[in-house]
Amino acid sequence: MENPSCSHQGCVSLVPIFNHLQAEQLTEIMQTVQDTSYRKGELVYHAEDISDALYIVNKGKIKIYRLSETGKEQLVRILNPGDFTGELALFQETVSKQDAYAEAMENSSICMIKRHDLQKLLLKYPSISLEILAEFSSRLETSERQTTRFATEETDTRIALFLSELVNENETHEKTKTVSLPMSRKDLASYLGTTPETLSRQLKNFEDKKLIKQENNRKITILDLDELLLV
Repeated sequence: MENPSCSHQGCVSLVPIFNHLQAEQLTEIMQTVQDTSYRKGELVYHAEDISDALYIVNKGKIKIYRLSETGKEQLVRILNPGDFTGELALFQETVSKQDAYAEAMENSSICMIKRHDLQKLLLKYPSISLEILAEFSSRLETSERQTTRFATEETDTRIALFLSELVNENETHEKTKTVSLPMSRKDLASYLGTTPETLSRQLKNFEDKKLIKQENNRKITILDLDELLLV
């Protein structure tokens, strides 16, 4: 059985808002951490739940999504080990509620730090606040880019741009570039503001034009990135 203190140490040292701290400071943070496991498909929190903790992914993968008035799911982002959510409540004087859902995409382990514990740490170690603000800035940039694409780009262009970003993340210089989709096609369709059927149809269209080759449900080889970005 895994030692809880080892689990907490791994969780705290993974997350960018903490890993710049010294060993004794990390030890202090570890003492405030609570570790919880979730099975695939289990909700970490619901919309309207009281938001009173920072949730850090230790193992697994968590998706954050909202539901429209018609019940349609809109994927906001996916959290991997070291990513966190629930931080907005930390900067509010009164207790707030979650505005989205967090669901385990696979069996996952989450480290939680209660709001009052983390606020004490923020006062004691201001550098943590700066790291959280840096993460806010990155998320805002991603959100604004996504909103602009929804408003100005057609679905095929949104898909092509997403694939190109996966290529850039892999930083490969080979002529043909194989990338792995970071989520299921259903979740990707939600993230790109389309339907799974439209996504599959458009990927097949790209394949027919010899711009990509679908190796399997997750792996796609980009055959001509320059032409793909001209769709």
